[in-house]
Amino acid sequence: MGVQGFQEYIEKHCPTAVVPVELQKLARGSLVGGGRQRPPQSPLRLLVDAENCLHRLYGGFYTDWVSGGQWNHMLGYLAALAKACFNGNIELLVCFNGAMEKGRLHEWVKRQVNERQTAQQIVSHIQNKGTPPPKVWFLPPVCMVHCIRLALLRFHIGVVQSIEDHHLEVISLCRENGFHGLVAYDSDYALCNIPYYFSAHALKLSRNGKSLTTSQYLMHEVAKQLDLNPNRFVIFASLLGNHILPDEDLAAFHWSLLGPEHPLASLKVRAHQLVLPPCDVVIKAVADYVRNMTDFSDLEAIANDIFRHSQSRTDDKVVRFKKAVEYYSAASKSQHFSPYQVCVLPPPVVEPGPGTGANAGPGGDPGLSPGSCGSGLAVESAVGKTLAEQVPSSFSNIPPNEKHTPLYERSSPINPSIPPRGTAATSPPSSSSSTSSENEDNAGFTANHVSDHKGGWDRPSESTAEGELGGWDKPSESTAEGDHLNAQIPSLLSMPTRNHMDITTPPLPMVAPEVLRVAQHRHKKGLMYPYIYHILTKGEIKLSVTIEDEANQELPSAVQLFRPIRQHVYGVLFSLAEAKKKAERLAMRRNRLPEYPPVAVKEWAAYKGKSPHTPELVEALPFREWTCPNLKKLWLGKAVEDKNGRMRAFLACMRSDAPAMLNPACVPTHLLVLCCVLRFMLQWPGVRVLRGKELDAFLAQALSPKLYEPEQLQELKIDNLDPRGVQLAALFMSGVDMALLANDVCGQPIPWEHCCPWMYFDGKLLQSKLIRAIRDKAPLIDLCDGQVDQVNKVKKMRQSILEGLNFSPPPPPTPTPCLSTPRGMSTQGGKLEIAGTVVGQWAGIRRGRGRGGFPIQVVSVGGPNRGRLRGVISTPVIRTFGRGAKFPLRGFKSQGTYQVGHGTYQVRQGK
Repeated sequence: MGVQGFQEYIEKHCPTAVVPVELQKLARGSLVGGGRQRPPQSPLRLLVDAENCLHRLYGGFYTDWVSGGQWNHMLGYLAALAKACFNGNIELLVCFNGAMEKGRLHEWVKRQVNERQTAQQIVSHIQNKGTPPPKVWFLPPVCMVHCIRLALLRFHIGVVQSIEDHHLEVISLCRENGFHGLVAYDSDYALCNIPYYFSAHALKLSRNGKSLTTSQYLMHEVAKQLDLNPNRFVIFASLLGNHILPDEDLAAFHWSLLGPEHPLASLKVRAHQLVLPPCDVVIKAVADYVRNMTDFSDLEAIANDIFRHSQSRTDDKVVRFKKAVEYYSAASKSQHFSPYQVCVLPPPVVEPGPGTGANAGPGGDPGLSPGSCGSGLAVESAVGKTLAEQVPSSFSNIPPNEKHTPLYERSSPINPSIPPRGTAATSPPSSSSSTSSENEDNAGFTANHVSDHKGGWDRPSESTAEGELGGWDKPSESTAEGDHLNAQIPSLLSMPTRNHMDITTPPLPMVAPEVLRVAQHRHKKGLMYPYIYHILTKGEIKLSVTIEDEANQELPSAVQLFRPIRQHVYGVLFSLAEAKKKAERLAMRRNRLPEYPPVAVKEWAAYKGKSPHTPELVEALPFREWTCPNLKKLWLGKAVEDKNGRMRAFLACMRSDAPAMLNPACVPTHLLVLCCVLRFMLQWPGVRVLRGKELDAFLAQALSPKLYEPEQLQELKIDNLDPRGVQLAALFMSGVDMALLANDVCGQPIPWEHCCPWMYFDGKLLQSKLIRAIRDKAPLIDLCDGQVDQVNKVKKMRQSILEGLNFSPPPPPTPTPCLSTPRGMSTQGGKLEIAGTVVGQWAGIRRGRGRGGFPIQVVSVGGPNRGRLRGVISTPVIRTFGRGAKFPLRGFKSQGTYQVGHGTYQVRQGK
């Protein structure tokens, strides 16, 4: 499709341009095709785009990915990769996509739609055949990106994250930091004049770990095959169809290139649907068109020619065509961006053994910390030490004062005197643990704290940020010419091609400049979840599709189940507890009721009954039980009370603030995340998510010695895979994803080594335990392989998880007269308020089997707001379980306005 099909075109139609290479040989000599010679003994420095390489870094298309992920197998593969690179004198830097990229949101929406269909195919396949799905349906296990990031840090492989435009930042990073090549799989890189471009999909490590091979793309051969001068690749890429000017807008132009005599001309219109020409046909036709251009610098003339068949929105298309040319021009030139300050320590030599690599258990080598690096490229004195001194062999060897030091504090110092671009140059004085907030009552609110150029480098004037692409976010009026008899493309082309809707949100609370500086630093260094920076600066988050059966009402979707965690995370990030106290103090001084400014975050997600085309506004919530410290104290406080506050904030986010959870005799530290997630899953106010036997299976697999034996697990055979077990594993890993997010937000109270899923989870092992527990009715002693000490540990953890939980069913709903459901509302029950007065309620339809129904919904019409967000997903009070998740209102199906807080905010159609 469009420019993204160019990569496959190279492999299918330009065989001479795809050359197999062995990276160890390249490290010993020159690159294929000659070129830059490296100094003797210097490493071969390669930049890896992780977004194109996730399945290879995971270890390949193993059939067991469907069970929730085999993280110790992945760890063993990355250990072998680190060792091969170290022995082969290869230095890797892996760049993860940490950018929100609103300009590519329509591409993300399409991917989510496709992955959602794939997830349903996977569930159907397991239900019908009981076997793992084929590898062509590979859907990355939940949390895989963050697991890979943590594992790379463990093995001292350099990691960075993009922040605004992933592709432009990868290209500039590759050029400006002296890398010898880029390992990726994306047509944008192929068309942007990358000197040495290697295939991420072909990256393979031999079984003995000595040979690392891939393919190199020779772009001069591709240009020869197309008979196209490389200096015209910019126009070529702009006319193929891309994220700025999609191929739907270029369909009329592409069909006109083929002409009416082409064999495919009759396919232009089929059943009143827009049909695009095949990608390889379009590539050849566009190459011929660009080759025959007389003057490719006159963009206005080119635009008038290519859009002469356009029926509507011609001016908008011309603008976006010019923006596309500017984008690829900026990407193809060697821009002088201020580079990332990269520091990469040599990967450690990972010797096989019980305390290292994939076989490391809870007491063996979980404490590998990332390499120290300062503000420049110079590596500190650790480089001169031996590898044994750099990498402790066990967690117990870490000095006591660093054993529980957060990942970011062990990695890089923060220079508070240099604020990032876009932040205020004058920041408030640093606050100690006892700093009072009395003088901050008048803190303002802002819609965006950091400007669009806050990435730490200077953007060229001709490059475009995702929000600046010439009227993208403005709806364009359709002027279809329905009576145009000679139109060669149906009037469907007159419709906007952006198939998503956006929402204007209330302004975000002001965040301290030093907090933003720390967030930006950790984000770019890959030391923090990418969600955090975008929540603070943009108030948005994107959640990927998970494996779930949309026809099954027994289990909630992961987005809804763990939404209360995110709501409290938003409250911690924006220091809502402190803001509430300020509002109350101000109201007392002015003798009036307190007003709480609304805070909401946009969540883009696709799940049961919810498409990814529309975001949901989710309300940020403070803790009801206690006043959480502000974000500055959680992140920068050094006092003992600050450290205690971090742990309590994390446990409160996970609804696990129980004494036994912090007792190592009951819950070992490396199993705390596991127990918190399981406890949270048990508190879903609807149907019972986890049954007793399933809880035992989760705990038994976490304590099994087989967890640290990936070779044995590879030989483990599972008969008749259980669909419910697969969905439970996906739900659990979604909970781990949110727990790791909460841990980062709260200042990493749990050491990052103890958060990694390979310490407590293996999907294939879990499925085997679930089958024995549910189908075979095996007792707990059998689940623990006859080990009595494991049985005792499981019982202690189970008791700690269930402490204080009440599982009595809620009272049945009171019968009420039947009322018609308002348009757009769910039939799960609710009540109708007019001017703040309840005028009716309905019980709805009982969904699924369980102890009680889902929480009711409330629709308010008119009346005072009192700071309450209208049309925003909040969380009602559940008597049995405390606060529970609420199903979203179907309020954003069409354009309209919503009264939110102190103003009116519109839903608008994305183009």
